[in-house]
Amino acid sequence: MLLSPWRPCAQPGDTLTQSLHSQQLSLLLLLLLLPGSPAAPGMEDAAFPHMGESSQPLPWACPLRCSCPRADMVDCDGLDLRVFPNNITRAAQHLSLQNNQLQELPYNELSRLSDLRTLNLHNNLISSEGLPDEAFESLTRLQHIYVAHNKVRYPPKPHPTPDLAWPASHSTEYRGDSTGLEGGHQDQYVVLPQLSVAPQFLPRSLRVADLAANQVTEIFPLTFGEKPALRSVYLHNNQLSNAGLPPDAFHGSEAITTLSLSNNQLSYLPPSLPPSLERLHLQNNLITKVPRGALSRQTHLRELYLQHNQLTDSGLEATTFSKLHRLEYLDLSHNQLAAVPAGLPRTLAVLHLGRNRIHQVDADRLRGARGLRYLLLQHNSLGAAGLPAGVLRPLRGLHTLHVYGNGLERVPLALPRRLRSLVLPHNRVAVLGARDLTSTPGLAELNLAYNHLASARVHRRAFRSLRALRSLDLTGNQLTRLPSGLPNGLHTLRLQRNQLRALEPEPLAGLDQLRELSLAHNRLRVGDIGPGTWHELQALQVLDLSHNELSFVPPDLPEALEELHLQSNRIGHVGPEAFLSTPGLRALFLRANRLHMTSIAPEAFLGLVHLQVVDTTGNPEQVLVQLPPTAPRRPRAWGP
Repeated sequence: MLLSPWRPCAQPGDTLTQSLHSQQLSLLLLLLLLPGSPAAPGMEDAAFPHMGESSQPLPWACPLRCSCPRADMVDCDGLDLRVFPNNITRAAQHLSLQNNQLQELPYNELSRLSDLRTLNLHNNLISSEGLPDEAFESLTRLQHIYVAHNKVRYPPKPHPTPDLAWPASHSTEYRGDSTGLEGGHQDQYVVLPQLSVAPQFLPRSLRVADLAANQVTEIFPLTFGEKPALRSVYLHNNQLSNAGLPPDAFHGSEAITTLSLSNNQLSYLPPSLPPSLERLHLQNNLITKVPRGALSRQTHLRELYLQHNQLTDSGLEATTFSKLHRLEYLDLSHNQLAAVPAGLPRTLAVLHLGRNRIHQVDADRLRGARGLRYLLLQHNSLGAAGLPAGVLRPLRGLHTLHVYGNGLERVPLALPRRLRSLVLPHNRVAVLGARDLTSTPGLAELNLAYNHLASARVHRRAFRSLRALRSLDLTGNQLTRLPSGLPNGLHTLRLQRNQLRALEPEPLAGLDQLRELSLAHNRLRVGDIGPGTWHELQALQVLDLSHNELSFVPPDLPEALEELHLQSNRIGHVGPEAFLSTPGLRALFLRANRLHMTSIAPEAFLGLVHLQVVDTTGNPEQVLVQLPPTAPRRPRAWGP
């Protein structure tokens, strides 16, 4: 049975509430008969006998099941309320009604709360019809309003019960898709109204307004206009088009610093945006152009997000960004640009141009952005000639360059000297010459993973100049031996998924600061690991030798080792002296080998007082692991 709209229904506990009220009334009448008893609130008038005064005020009122930690604070969060509480104190300044099932705001209740500063209605079922224009007329001190996530949730149609109040006027039914439902059963759903139109009027006192994640298609001049104290407006995840955003939407609101319009239906950048903006979110729209002058007044803008749109070169003027003298972050990724935009301001620190259609980087387009520190060009179409030698040299402060997924055949030459991070995976780099990296002596991170590098085409002096290098990633290449001349200061070296068949001590000599070494997914056998290979790796803590062809635990492992990965090898036995050289071992991974029930010697873990994890899953038989009695209680030994 569907009940009429907005009609309050009996709630669980109403009988108990009436009983409590009766008891309170009896107690109050008894108190009134005693000499000097305080008068009941609201009864001090000429028509009611005055029974004396008290210096001790009664506690403030609080709606049933809600929390009122202070006289001005009412918290009714997550109580499954369907009706607006009707006994909220007039002194309330902060009211939280989020995570309920409210469908309307009654004017008569809100009009009493003239001192309200914060109203939180996040995650309810409030529709445009349930948010009348006059609802906020009396809230002249309201500063924060949160009405986000009031989308229809299409709950299953309830069974007849007096505890549910679904509006009869909105009871249109439809059948959901039965795919994936057990037994092919199709549930019926109730279609609820939407919050599709913003309130025509919000109080002038507002500072923060959040209407995000609804179905809003239209706002009005006084929704956010003429609000001199307004600083943040959140309208993301709605259905706003340019037609629903009036030209004077923010007129008279000259203090707005944050405006979020992402995930809407805008086709061009809205005109007449507040000149005070510092952060503007327009990502995930349908924007094809930024009209001339649309950003000419936003001289305080620091962050501009335009990713995931449909911008082309013709949709940007040469002066689109030139007036943004404080812009630091610009995200134009996931568009359809074929060139770097012109007129970039010199204050720009981060430029994100990933996943466009850029074929070539023009030095003139970057000349103005001399303060750039992070340039992200991943997944474009630069190819062999799209990043000419020296084109980035004017960017003297460049810290990070991402150019992965561009079809590059060589490491870009003549890069800025101060470059610290060069990320080049998923290209076609097949040669690394002796001087290819000499222009970047301060490089700390070099990622050349998943290229076409073979040992014969990596010069023995290729890395010699990189004395500051801390991380080198050569994953997924065609290397058959370790590179020579590795920098002594390396902390991380990744060589997994190559074709390594042997390890010799010489390439690893001097790497006494190396902490992590990954050699997984190669073709290594214990007999091909030369004596003394690990000798100088005094700081090594993590060693990954998984997915190789090892038949037993390699001897003489580094003393500082804490984590050893040996899974997916051919290990059939672990002897009593396997870990004598690694007393600090904390985690050992031996899963998916050829171990049987008694393959691990009982003495193998003696002295490993820090051992916490021994993983032996995926072996032919469940493996018995006995940890020494001095080891902590937390260690686990897993079997299949």
